[in-house]
Amino acid sequence: MHDHQRYFEDFRVGQRFESGGLTITEDAIIGFAAQWDPQPFHLDAEYARTKGHFGGLIASGLHTMCATLRLWLADRIFIDCTIGSPGVDEARFLKPVRPGDTLRVVTELLELRPSRSKPDRGSVKMRHTTLNQHGETVMTMDARVILRKRPA
Repeated sequence: MHDHQRYFEDFRVGQRFESGGLTITEDAIIGFAAQWDPQPFHLDAEYARTKGHFGGLIASGLHTMCATLRLWLADRIFIDCTIGSPGVDEARFLKPVRPGDTLRVVTELLELRPSRSKPDRGSVKMRHTTLNQHGETVMTMDARVILRKRPA
């Protein structure tokens, strides 16, 4: 818990948050792929280099999504007031994530909407833009999260 717990009312459209960084290692790419996305261009560096279409090993897009969520949650922006998420929209994988890339996430709040049926909550729509160490956008993803309103 923070010194200042945040609620739905504490956020504004246009607010931006930038995460710290997370370096994606070759072992992490292969480990994630072995469990969740076992395609050879995620699993086998030699195959990826000689037969893949990306010129080398790349992370699964799902791995990039998970890293994005982890980086966003690490800053604990909504951690005290979140009720959960009904889902994500428009996830786009724009550039491959390679071993040694360091990712960071810039999040912008796009919409805040009080619930019509449940007065104790509202939702926020946000866009996560995941960047590599060169400032190149590797992924964008829109998400909606349900937040508690400040107790009366």
